[in-house]
Amino acid sequence: MMMYYILIGAIALVSWLVSSKLKSKFKYYSKVHLRNGMSGAEIAEKMLADHGIRDVKVISTAGMLTDHYNPKNKTVNLSEGVYHQRNAAAAAVAAHECGHAVQHAQAYEWLTMRSKLVPVVSVTSGMSMWVVFGGLMLGAAAGVGLGFYIAVAGLIMMGMATVFSFVTLPVEYDASNRALAWLKQRNMVTPEEYKGSKDALTWAARTYLVAAIGSLATLVYWGLQVFGGRD
Repeated sequence: MMMYYILIGAIALVSWLVSSKLKSKFKYYSKVHLRNGMSGAEIAEKMLADHGIRDVKVISTAGMLTDHYNPKNKTVNLSEGVYHQRNAAAAAVAAHECGHAVQHAQAYEWLTMRSKLVPVVSVTSGMSMWVVFGGLMLGAAAGVGLGFYIAVAGLIMMGMATVFSFVTLPVEYDASNRALAWLKQRNMVTPEEYKGSKDALTWAARTYLVAAIGSLATLVYWGLQVFGGRD
């Protein structure tokens, strides 16, 4: 178990470092004011209109970096800072979330796949480790048998979460690419503003990359515990 705690600690540390860097980047680029004077909400509404999307609403949501696109009610939810602010960071986030709306409208395959995984992962992710651990304990107490199969079932649950985290990567990177391409093609930002938007989105994407690697590392660790104990 000591190795597991070390692994979790290392993942948590890297995640914290990337998250802290992301926050500092957004704080810095929040000072780079847009020459066109548009707010995040206005940027989002224009990007949607330019892509012919009329059935998606742009709304404000509480919190910091709580921005997201909700495919169920077709809303681009922008945090209060992004919704009202007129800077490179706000433009980047607003355009990125609209990138997801464009993906949805165009039935982007990776987004479709992720959406199908959501119901399964929402149920299994929270209990997977406990199922694996319980199976290992049962196996240790009663010998190889039912405990092993319970542990394997837990690994399958954990594996679904890992698959979800990796499917999320192309979804997020593609949304950023769509956002940056639109910002540049429509001359929504100056070269300096574009550089800031790109840098901010790059660090945002790295948080998903760290999460995916952490999920895979955890799966591998528990997989070794389950199958490594079999002779």
